[in-house]
Amino acid sequence: MSDRTMTRQVLLFISVLSLSSVHGQVSYSIPEEMAKGSLVGNIAQDLGLDIKRLKSGKAHIYTGDSAEYIELNKERGVLLIKERIDREALCRQTTPCALHLQIILENPMEFYSITIELTDVNDNSPIFEKSEMKYEIGESALTGTRIVLERAIDDDVGVNGLHSYSLKPSDNFILKTQHLPDGGKNVEMVLQKALDREKQEHIYLTLTAVDGGEPQLSGTMQIIITVLDANDNAPVCSQAVYKASVLENATKGTVLTTVTAFDADQGSYGTVTYHVPKSGAAQLFEIGKEDGVVKLNLNVDYERTKHYQIDVQARDQGGNTDSCKVIIDVIDINDNKPSINIMSKTNSISEDAKPGTVVTMMNIQDPDSDGNGKVHCSIEDNIPFVMRSTSNNFYSLVTDSDLDRERDSEYNISVTCSDEGVPSLSSSVTLTLHISDVNDNAPVFERSSYEAYIIENNTPGLSIFTVKARDADWNQNARVSYILEDSSVNGVPVSSYVSVSADSGVIHAVRSFDYEQIKDFQFRVKAQDGGSPPLSSNVTVKIMIQDQNDNAPQVLYPVQTSSSLVAEMVPRSADVGYLVTKVVAVDVDSGQNAWLSYKLQKVTDRALFEVGLQNGEIRTIRQVNDKDAVKQRLTVVVEDNGQPSRSATVNVNVAVADSFPEVLSEFTDFTHDKEYNDNLTFYLVLALAVVSFLFITCLVVIISVKIYRWRQSRILYHSNLPVIPYYPPRYADTLGTGTLQHVYNYEVCRTTDSRKSDCQFARPCSQNVLIMDPSSTGTMQRMQSEKNILDEPDSPIEH
Repeated sequence: MSDRTMTRQVLLFISVLSLSSVHGQVSYSIPEEMAKGSLVGNIAQDLGLDIKRLKSGKAHIYTGDSAEYIELNKERGVLLIKERIDREALCRQTTPCALHLQIILENPMEFYSITIELTDVNDNSPIFEKSEMKYEIGESALTGTRIVLERAIDDDVGVNGLHSYSLKPSDNFILKTQHLPDGGKNVEMVLQKALDREKQEHIYLTLTAVDGGEPQLSGTMQIIITVLDANDNAPVCSQAVYKASVLENATKGTVLTTVTAFDADQGSYGTVTYHVPKSGAAQLFEIGKEDGVVKLNLNVDYERTKHYQIDVQARDQGGNTDSCKVIIDVIDINDNKPSINIMSKTNSISEDAKPGTVVTMMNIQDPDSDGNGKVHCSIEDNIPFVMRSTSNNFYSLVTDSDLDRERDSEYNISVTCSDEGVPSLSSSVTLTLHISDVNDNAPVFERSSYEAYIIENNTPGLSIFTVKARDADWNQNARVSYILEDSSVNGVPVSSYVSVSADSGVIHAVRSFDYEQIKDFQFRVKAQDGGSPPLSSNVTVKIMIQDQNDNAPQVLYPVQTSSSLVAEMVPRSADVGYLVTKVVAVDVDSGQNAWLSYKLQKVTDRALFEVGLQNGEIRTIRQVNDKDAVKQRLTVVVEDNGQPSRSATVNVNVAVADSFPEVLSEFTDFTHDKEYNDNLTFYLVLALAVVSFLFITCLVVIISVKIYRWRQSRILYHSNLPVIPYYPPRYADTLGTGTLQHVYNYEVCRTTDSRKSDCQFARPCSQNVLIMDPSSTGTMQRMQSEKNILDEPDSPIEH
């Protein structure tokens, strides 16, 4: 090849197509048989591409099903010969002969078409299928008798193809060349001088075929002619050229045409036989030796060869021959499915990809002709993709509308390519495309709001409730975290009440709740996903504190003291149902835990008194008489309705007498009797100890009581608890049967849910309660002081 002239032509044109991809086409012309590594062309320069773009775009050559003869050097941006190219092996006699390649670039996806035309070099000599041919010619053969010779075959084309023939020696024969419609040459040997078998029985000739290359190459064949005895008439073919056609799917033995020849001789010299020289094309067909019927011997393929030509020789028994040609056209049928070749594809695409994004590029090939080779590609409906044809035989799959991974996370796209043949043939391929997620969905709670219940006196850290939010996104974008939003409950941060597990959404109690201090509170929980940037939503959670029977009833009246004796006075003239007094108690619990009932536990005379089960009123159940003792002691048990119930007891002293002195003497004796009944030794020891620490003990007790009452008043003021009604030591005789001279009216407003209750008391005009204080009038003055405080209408009730 080094001594041959090598030319290269470069044709460049770039056409801008749709889909925002630049498609260009470059054409090169190179000679065949170039050495491996030879330069084809500077593709980067010819296409106007930067070498960096070739690297970043992962440029590669797509050749389809063809062998790879060309390689791309991305470092230099040039095309090089990868394998030596034999034009004759690649294209046979087809001209022009070209390689069709595509260069694919990614990010963004582009492709360029490259056509490399292979020019022929004179690297093949004309050859004959046989090294020698033998003919028999009668001596009576007339001048001008023609003998069709076997043609030489030269795989080169153009000027390098077969150019001419020469015959030596040329004493008896000359060559005559006929140009055929297909561009070939038919060579005949024509007798120009009569033969004389007696002078020369065998004639040896050399047929030389020469091409038109530079330098010229040639091939030879030896021709041996045997001169026969006289046979002065040669067969004559009825036609010089026969034409026939055959479908490419025709079966073996299909009759194509019949060749006929006539010989005017009689006998054996007039019997004509038909022969086909054993050439390449002749193997596909056979001819009847006796009848000249041409039949199909092997299957033919339109995509391989569209036309065939065979030479038929008509020969008589005397050796005279005539020749004719049979030209056979192959008719195409739709016997090839479209071939789908994936040039480049994307396996995953983001759900926020814009419409028109290229997903896959395909090359479609159908070797059939006309409508049989015209292909249309389509995909199923109702998917956000569409097929677009970028140029002949090239299709792109692009997005047609917005994608949503939460609706469809994966598409199996079936691409079907069908030709226009009858019947139509089709091929299909399934493309799997994954939709990658973007954070476009905020977490959504299962409910618009939540309510949870917890029983008071719970253990800190107790799980109360679970909030749950779901995110339609995927992976990290769907990972939900729960956050307690900052807020306050009664001026205290909500985080000191509850906490939320960031991963599970479980709400835990941080402290132990007291229904009597707080009945309910609410806060907001935010659910935030793990996307970037994160999306969130929030929900309101309301916690309801449920009451527990954790408070015993408290007796407000009668007031129990250790230093004085309080007695209710009942005249001996009291009738049945006389209201002696009323036990007033409250329970700070709620519901049935605060339903109170009153029962007599101990009583001096059970037949004289009874207590109301619901109202705590102590009344006489019979007529008081003179035999009844002056001193009556009742122990009342106050129970709530909780489970289990809690109770409190109160001692009520009743004086059955008509005058104050009688009561005073009896209760003084009662006090002294009680003291004498006690263990004297025990009190002496106790008194000795008390005297030693009396002063300190009194101070501690007084300070503690004051602090406790102050705190209770503050809690009551700031909490949601209803005001505890305080019943005064004076009350009305509702039945009107008592003998109390003055009425003490009271009004009580109690509701479980009310935040404020009002208690109104009327001031008494006199006092019907006897207060006995053995330690003199100091105690009487203290009690009077406390009564005055209680009687003030605007004073807060301490508990």
